[in-house]
Amino acid sequence: MQVVVRDNNVDQALRALKKKLQREGVFREMKLRNYYEKPSEKKARQKAEAVRRARKLARKRAQREGLIAAPAPRS
Repeated sequence: MQVVVRDNNVDQALRALKKKLQREGVFREMKLRNYYEKPSEKKARQKAEAVRRARKLARKRAQREGLIAAPAPRS
């Protein structure tokens, strides 16, 4: 992973690096590796994540097709 520092603006480069790490899931991985997770807990967590992703995808698909109303935009 590489971040370019422009005009000695380290703060902006650090923000870009954090955003890239967040997108890659590095922080979540570090948090999970902080302690031992039993295989049964890991399986249950992965299954719950898969269900959450499937529901989110189905909700977005239903919104696109007009079956359910899209959420009101935040102001």
